[in-house]
Amino acid sequence: MDRKRLFSIFIIVFIDLVGFGLILPLLPFYADEYGATPFVVGLLTASYAAAQLIGAPILGRLSDRYGRRPVLLISIFGTAAGFLLLGIADPLGRSLAANLGVSAEPVIIALLFISRILDGLTGGNISVAQAYITDITDAESRAKGLGLLGAAFGLGFIIGPAAGGILSTWGFAVPAFVAAGLATINLISVYFWLPESLTSEKRAAAAERERPQFSIKALWQAINRPRVGPLLHIRFFFGLAFATFQTVFPLFAQYQLNLDARQTGFILTYVGVLAAFVQGGAIGLLTKRFSERSLIFSSTIIMTGSLLVWAFTPNVPVLLVVLLPLAYAGGVLGTVINSALSKSVYSEEVGGTLGLAASLESSTRVIAPSLGGYLLGSLGAWAPGVFSALIMAWVVSFTWRRLIIDPDPPLPPRKTDEDWNQTETAPLVN
Repeated sequence: MDRKRLFSIFIIVFIDLVGFGLILPLLPFYADEYGATPFVVGLLTASYAAAQLIGAPILGRLSDRYGRRPVLLISIFGTAAGFLLLGIADPLGRSLAANLGVSAEPVIIALLFISRILDGLTGGNISVAQAYITDITDAESRAKGLGLLGAAFGLGFIIGPAAGGILSTWGFAVPAFVAAGLATINLISVYFWLPESLTSEKRAAAAERERPQFSIKALWQAINRPRVGPLLHIRFFFGLAFATFQTVFPLFAQYQLNLDARQTGFILTYVGVLAAFVQGGAIGLLTKRFSERSLIFSSTIIMTGSLLVWAFTPNVPVLLVVLLPLAYAGGVLGTVINSALSKSVYSEEVGGTLGLAASLESSTRVIAPSLGGYLLGSLGAWAPGVFSALIMAWVVSFTWRRLIIDPDPPLPPRKTDEDWNQTETAPLVN
């Protein structure tokens, strides 16, 4: 394992997630200032994921073909531009509204949507960084390396939400400008200090076998592959349940516990501490002692119970206790599923596979915010948690049947270029 490059990508992801964490808990309050309903807030959160649903697999395959570094540069540039637009949405929206002779609030909300969509279309930072980790680690250290990446994610959320809550006292645009500045620093760091991780031989192999487009056919083929398919199923449904919790949490905190933006930021900081501990330290120890399949299965059980208890959390002290097992299960599943996926395909397919998994996860973030916001507004603050727990109960059953009872089939022999052209089983992304 290349520790120097691992540290470099750790710092890059950490800075990226600090910027993301700065604005995540503030978006509902930001949009609420301009008259957005809970449903519109859900759509605003979902717009980022909807754009990432399209962008992530394309960026992943492009990184397989052209290298991780150039794709990271494109992705981070889009993130910086999206945050900058978020920061200037108010003055720009009011100027446009005055010229058009319309009310300013809908224009500002539209700019908020555009900023999140721009970030989402180019937001392949994490999946490409995960592919970078697989390039510089072997199978035995893969989960540990991805765990350190998850720790960077968690540490970013330790600092980001808390700093965002503090900065919001000077206005919701301030955290957005700071996030844009951090993304710019990241862009400079990648350009000058991050070397390419993918060898020219692997890029050539990817170019020969796969074209960097995303298609429904490619997704369907991946889902039906015996080693990859079950993991993608688990990734999708776990993602749907967990995204419901994550995206509706600021609304839950506001409506159920009467917390403001700053208090919500501190709660998310607490979650970041837990996630950093699990992914930065515990994952390496857990994967040495337990198989990845058993870790996935046990974590689905823990998450099911945690989400059900979260649904009926009456106060902050109980919430802090509930978040302990919830953060553990989320950290293990998010890391170990990706590690297992990277070992289920050939090396020249890793970027596309992780991009495809990121795309599926993004699709859950399209569904979850709107659905979670609707359930909370229509039925009550308990409804998103019960819905998520029911999904995870099914995941427990599916994981038992497909990962525990059924052994993993061996990775099939590599196909030649002629084989790819003559058979129905095409590469992951066509």
